[in-house]
This record gives sequence, structure tokens and C-alpha cells, in this order.
Amino acid sequence: MSSAGELVAGGGRDLEMLKREVQDRAERGKPPLGGISAEDAREALAAIDTLDRDTWARAFSTVAEKYEREARENETRDAPRAARAWWNAWRLFHFARWPTENAPAKLQAKERALQAFRKYAQLLEPAIETVRIPFEGGQIVGYLRLPAGVRRPPLVFGIAGLDSRKEDVVAHSESYLQQGFGVFAVDLPGTGESPIAPATPDSDRLFSAALDYLTERSDIDGRRIVVQGRSWSGYWAAKLAITERARLCGSIMHGGPIHGYFQRNWMTESLQTPEYLYDYLEAKCAMFGANDLNELVERASAYSLLNAGLLDSASAPMLLVNGAHDSQIPIADLYLLLEHGDAKEAWVNPRGGHMGRSPEWPPSAIAERVLLPWIHKVTTIQA
Repeated sequence: MSSAGELVAGGGRDLEMLKREVQDRAERGKPPLGGISAEDAREALAAIDTLDRDTWARAFSTVAEKYEREARENETRDAPRAARAWWNAWRLFHFARWPTENAPAKLQAKERALQAFRKYAQLLEPAIETVRIPFEGGQIVGYLRLPAGVRRPPLVFGIAGLDSRKEDVVAHSESYLQQGFGVFAVDLPGTGESPIAPATPDSDRLFSAALDYLTERSDIDGRRIVVQGRSWSGYWAAKLAITERARLCGSIMHGGPIHGYFQRNWMTESLQTPEYLYDYLEAKCAMFGANDLNELVERASAYSLLNAGLLDSASAPMLLVNGAHDSQIPIADLYLLLEHGDAKEAWVNPRGGHMGRSPEWPPSAIAERVLLPWIHKVTTIQA
């Protein structure tokens, strides 16, 4: 783990290299800086001269506060302007807490990000509904957004990734709604507002409880639900394709771990990836409830779907997506899924990194040209 309070930059970057990388990602709209303007990133970075986590969180939070003020000033007189300001405040607070809340200022940024996002959600048309589902003495907090004028639409059940959150999933739902799909979003177990923290190998009971709720709603077609796992949550999408195959008409395993990821050699080597900006080990440990790499490897070993004997089981239709050069999750895990169980479909970008992304295939292109057509196909077959 890192020295107390300091970010561990990916790819061995020092402070100045990290700042340049953050600025470059903001300018190109690359994760996790997508939606943050180059000017706002530059303003925040100008206030940073250390790898101290609190300093980074405060710098981006300070820039977010100007949008908070703008949003409050316009809520009653200019709703569209207020919505844009709340969006910008959310993106900046969200990055301030990224990838995990392991410092006091990051915890504060998390709460302010949630507040800003929910203000933004209320101003949209159609609005984003905050859903609270009772679960094991607590609650599952999710977001539901349904397309206007569509009676009982099919639904995409989106699970956030290791460092993204349910807000990221539902905030980028416009293209889904335009094609008549509703979107439901929840956090990955062990992250965000998930009622299961840390994650455990049986955390999929949370998603089963959410399916119970969704299939009972009269404004959703409960026979046409597709689960979509992004990055780490692709693991849960793959598992649910088997365990919940009777209630899903499809499952998208988009860049998720299956077996090889959980081995010590991969867990150790992948920590050096320059694809991940900083605090990769810390984000993983937080999700698993581990204190160091050794404990992380020990806990992760229980998650292998191959060792669990699930991969040769029948499954709902599946689409597997990733890049051949993913340095965070081994592409071999995707091929392993293809070699077991029912026949599946796959899309692999031979020049792509994590999630299949490359200059020729940005996230928007993958969503619009690969994911959405497949979702349309499987939900139409089920209709």
C-alpha cells in the first residue's frame, strides 16, 4: 500500500507526469476525466503541488463549488442552466472522490457529488428516479430512468464498475432512452452506496433482490431485462447470466474478470498499468475489504467462476466485449467464457485496451455500434 495519504500514480508517474496525464485526459474526454472541461482541470491542477490525496480532492472540490453556486442561483429562474451547473459540479466532486474514498476530503467530496447529482437528476426530462429497495435490514439505492411515451419498456440493468458509480451509468442513458430502453443503475458491491460492503462472493443476492423489485413494477416489461456489467461488474453480469438466466433476456459482460484476473501473478503485474490513473491497489482493496496485496489475493481467490464450477452451466444469451490489450483485466478471461457453457457472441477490438477502447473505438462508438444493437436484438426476440 502507499505511504500515508499519498496517491500511488499508475505506470510509475511522478507528480508532474501525473498532472500532465490528468490534463491530457480532460482535453480528450478520456476516463475518468470525461465530462470535465480542460479549463476546469487546469484550474484544479494549478493548486496541486503534492501527491497528498486530500490536496487533490480539495483542489477539484474548490472548482466544483463555483458550479454549485451557479446552480443554486439559477434553480428557480433558469432550470436548463441550473441542470448544466449541477452536472459540472457532480463531475468535479465525483473526480475529487475518485477512485475510492480513502481520505477525509474524498469522503466529503463523495457526499457532495451525490447531492449535486440528485439535484441534476430532478431537473431532467424525463427525470431520474431515486429508488430505495429494502434489503437485509438496509436498502439498495438505485436510479431508474424510463423513456417518455413508451409503455412498459424493456430495461437495461446497469452495474457500475470498480471506481465508477451508479451515477455514471444513468447519467449517460440518453442513447438508451432514444431507442426506447429504460435504465436501472446500482453500485458495485463494496463501493458507493451499496448495502454490501465489503464485497463477498455471494453479493449477487443484491442484484436478485433488485430484480424482484423491477419485475413487479407495472411500468417496466419484466420479461425483457438485460444486465450490463462494465469493467469489474462484468463479473457479476457473467454470473447473473447463469444464476438468473430465467429472468434475463440477455447479459453483457463488458471487460470483466472471470478467473485469470484473480490469480496472484495477474493481480500483482496489473498494478503497474498506465491505463489506470492512480490508487489502483487502494480501490481494489477497498472493494474487497483487504488491507494489503496479500490479503487482496487471498480474498479474490474465492471469486473464480471457473473454480466455482459455474462456467459449463446454461446461461441467458451473452455478449462479451473487451480489447485484446486490456492491461487491467486479462483478455484470456473473455476467451475462457467462450470455451464453456452455451454459445455466446463476442466483440474484441484487436487494438483496444480496457473495455475495448481505442482512438477508433471510443466508449460512445462501442455503445452505439456494438452494445445497443445487441440489446435491441435480444429484447426484440423476447417480445
